[in-house]
Amino acid sequence: MKKLFTIVCLLVAFSMQSQNQPNVKPKIGTVTGTVLDVTLNQPLPYVNIIIKDSKNNLITGGITNNDGQFKVNQIPAGIHIVSIEYLGFLSQTKTINISKDNKKIDLGTINLEEAATSLDEVTIVAETSTIQQKVDRKVITIGKDLQTAGATASEIMNNLPSVSVDQQTGSISLRGNQNVRVMVDGKLSNIPAEQLLKQIPSSSIKSIELITNPSAKYNPEGMSGIINIVLHKNTKIGFNGNLNIGLSHDVEAKFNSSIDANYRNGKFNVYGSYNNSVTKNFNFGEINRIEQNINQNFEILNNNKSHLFKVGLDYYLDDKNTISVFTNQNIFNGWVDVDSSINYLFDASLNESQYTRSDNENDSQQYNFNYKHDFNDEGHNIELEVDHNTYNGLAFTRNNFFSSQRPNFIEDTDTDRKSSTINLDYSNPLSETAKLEVGLQARLFNTNIYYQSDARETNQNGDYIPTTTTFDYTRDIYSAYATYGKTLDKWSYQVGLRAENVTVNSEAFKEDLQSNEQTNIPFDNDYFKLYPSAFVTYSPSDKNSFQVNYSRRVDRPGIGQVNPLPEWNTPLISQFGNQELRPQFTNSIETNYTRQLENGSITAGVFYRIIEDEIQQAILIDRTDTNRLIFTNLNFDNSSAYGVELSSNYRPTKWWSVNASFDLFSQTQKSVAESFDSNQNIVLNTVQVDNVMWNVRAFNNFKVTKALSLSAFGMYSGKNKNIQFETNDMFMVNLGMRYSFLQGKASFSLSYNDIFDTMYAQFEGKTPYVQVGRFNWESQQISGRLSYRFGGGNYRAKSRKQRDNDTKSGGGFM
Repeated sequence: MKKLFTIVCLLVAFSMQSQNQPNVKPKIGTVTGTVLDVTLNQPLPYVNIIIKDSKNNLITGGITNNDGQFKVNQIPAGIHIVSIEYLGFLSQTKTINISKDNKKIDLGTINLEEAATSLDEVTIVAETSTIQQKVDRKVITIGKDLQTAGATASEIMNNLPSVSVDQQTGSISLRGNQNVRVMVDGKLSNIPAEQLLKQIPSSSIKSIELITNPSAKYNPEGMSGIINIVLHKNTKIGFNGNLNIGLSHDVEAKFNSSIDANYRNGKFNVYGSYNNSVTKNFNFGEINRIEQNINQNFEILNNNKSHLFKVGLDYYLDDKNTISVFTNQNIFNGWVDVDSSINYLFDASLNESQYTRSDNENDSQQYNFNYKHDFNDEGHNIELEVDHNTYNGLAFTRNNFFSSQRPNFIEDTDTDRKSSTINLDYSNPLSETAKLEVGLQARLFNTNIYYQSDARETNQNGDYIPTTTTFDYTRDIYSAYATYGKTLDKWSYQVGLRAENVTVNSEAFKEDLQSNEQTNIPFDNDYFKLYPSAFVTYSPSDKNSFQVNYSRRVDRPGIGQVNPLPEWNTPLISQFGNQELRPQFTNSIETNYTRQLENGSITAGVFYRIIEDEIQQAILIDRTDTNRLIFTNLNFDNSSAYGVELSSNYRPTKWWSVNASFDLFSQTQKSVAESFDSNQNIVLNTVQVDNVMWNVRAFNNFKVTKALSLSAFGMYSGKNKNIQFETNDMFMVNLGMRYSFLQGKASFSLSYNDIFDTMYAQFEGKTPYVQVGRFNWESQQISGRLSYRFGGGNYRAKSRKQRDNDTKSGGGFM
């Protein structure tokens, strides 16, 4: 809201200037300064700096950055009034005189005092969402409109430009690629991303940052970059909190709720939260092998329950030192029922079916410590963070076969995972226009997976051989980075370099429980790499901004991709990891242009990637049963990808706003796939697929009254190709409403998704068999959400400059 107010003021100023052209004076002045909270002695970001002439006519303005600093250029000569305004604080005014001999004026430190009667709200949430292109990221501020569009973070992701969520698996992709890192408040979690996103209420989200080309300061994992979800923080004096309850239904019911609260008395800020998700999800589909006259059907039912607890403390030792600690505790349990059948259309006596029941439970813990010391100079600080995560998961799977030669068997999998991260970061503003940041990081990761399969029964065709396998995987990464940024009038640039030394050790140990035969497969991979980054921005005016940037990224194989144990099985398909899989590297360059309009803004961008040692799926034929396929991953030669993006937020009228986007991606995928020749011999084929995919989305918000708003969302996705299938185009239309009551403390949202029931995946393929198929999920959902804010107290700004955009601690969800 504060940013929107500033933009409106600037637009008004420009229009008034254009109406008064005959009396225009030369714009030669510059005003700088720093704004602090006088009580906490902390910088205040996003403070409005408004400059008026002696007749109280608006001239121009600006806004403070994360360090509370501001700089307003191109001020005409003459006597002017500078107004410093911030919600919940008493405003201040300064009088300045711009002349040829006094062009640069430094107002020094401006201390703002909190108003005696402060606003009742913890956070100001805008009616409509906004999109802002920053130096290294695109920031989507989540307004009340997108909160109406979905009850959880997973549901509103599809409304964002360049972001897609697989409606079956919940996996997320950015720019058509699933190699993306998902963070919450600047931190990764041991909780799987698809599980985590369904636990975050949309009303808890302040903004979502799409960091498509991260600088050297960030970890270089993820070809597509980083999606960072920034949550609202409760930092009011006294006791405050929020309660959210959501319910969705299509075939099955889905429930989620959350409560968070904090208490602050000046020196201490204590906070905690509880979130849960209790859901059932039903999916079904079929695949037909045309030439073989084989039909395969699936019915999948998931029943998942998860509970997430968080407790934390911020302790302000003095004006220069702050200590923060918190812990996350997550408990998950659920089961999956899979009914699959194979129908041989040419001979029904060969028909067979499989029933699989998998029970899963996992616990994960996160412990975080943060210490920050501020030096005397504003923005000059050093910060230490230690983060430790543990994860333990148990999975028990029963595979039952009917009218089949395969024996029944069970699978037991025990996963134990530990990761620790230590960051030491130093930031020094060398001058008003230059900044240096350096840091060290250690990331230690280990996972141990114990897998055992055993026969429940045997049949006349032979015994099923029980085995046990242990897979131990360790990866240690030590890195250092440095970035330097400088502003030169209308130009600004930032360059950086990150150096990493990586050590990978893995070992798979397999034992035949009948013969006691043992197999040991070790694999090591040590490497040193440099990851440079560069950003250049040119702003010829307040309405136009151009940017070019470059970075080098890496995609290290995930545990599922290197784990030689079976990831999943169906009667015709199995998937295994490849222990010797190497990382793939990406060099990415992109350019963006942002234009501020009278009633909104528009951003256009183009990107190009060169991918080295590309990781792609390989499709092999099972030698023990030639009707079965094996999926795994291999490294291939270099490839490239490119794309264009266009996004805009526009307000045609006071009661109607639109967020729209268009994106197009192209990538060449290479793989190998085995098939049969005319003599029924197995041959290895190299497969290359050129995939061009495009999406268009539009989100409309209609403000009926001050308390009631309606929304309509439409999305169309073009055809999508991968190594095995080509998926047909899809489209979806969603409707929603939001009503506020109890003087804005409470709200009720209702949404109806996929009203025309058009969201399903219909596909066809030729490798290694000619196939057609279709998958359906619960897309036609009705969702309701109730939110209530309780407590009171006076607002205090908490501005700790932290590692990933001030997102390391605070009240709220994560």
